[in-house]
Amino acid sequence: MEDNYSIFRKFPTLEQANELKELFLESGIESILADNTPSVDITFSGNTLQTEVEIRLRQSDFKKAEVILEKNAEDLINQIDKDYYLFEFSDDELYEILVKSDEWSAFDYTLAQKLLKDRGKPVDDVLINSLKSKRLKDLSVPDGNQKYWIIGGYVFSILGGFLGLLIGYLIWTSKKTLPNGEKVYSHYENDRKHGKYIFYIGLIIAPIALFLKVSNLF
Repeated sequence: MEDNYSIFRKFPTLEQANELKELFLESGIESILADNTPSVDITFSGNTLQTEVEIRLRQSDFKKAEVILEKNAEDLINQIDKDYYLFEFSDDELYEILVKSDEWSAFDYTLAQKLLKDRGKPVDDVLINSLKSKRLKDLSVPDGNQKYWIIGGYVFSILGGFLGLLIGYLIWTSKKTLPNGEKVYSHYENDRKHGKYIFYIGLIIAPIALFLKVSNLF
């Protein structure tokens, strides 16, 4: 069932995620909580691990969920203090929030619209939809050239390492979720072809290499 759900929002704490889950439940939207806190620090940077709790929704519920969040934010705006940091933002900075709404809370997004309107700046449905369309187009662009990962993948696969299998599979199949719930491939088609080749090379050579290693033990 979870395969039908896409990431809607991410939160640093389970408490924040549960608040949103309850809000959606009251509105008849089913959601799933997913705790993606890494079990080990794969960055080896010495940084403390960051909790990442996801709220996942059916893609068909994304628009309804956005409306609910914006309505809830509108209710909260009436209680906001004038020293809230967005009041100090320039017009360009407020428009930046509208462009990258997926990186901001529904409250900040709604307040940015209100502040721009109060300043006499153009903000309407046509502009909002245009900004969202442009954002989706920008985010759907595949990640940059994977040249070094591809080279490394071929090397590891040919040497019989299972790491080559993993690299190839990720380049070939990795997807990212857009703010509207749509999933698109993370890499360019040509890079994905290389990923596929790397995976199948590794799939053939890795078991042979493992067999030879085990045979040498006896």
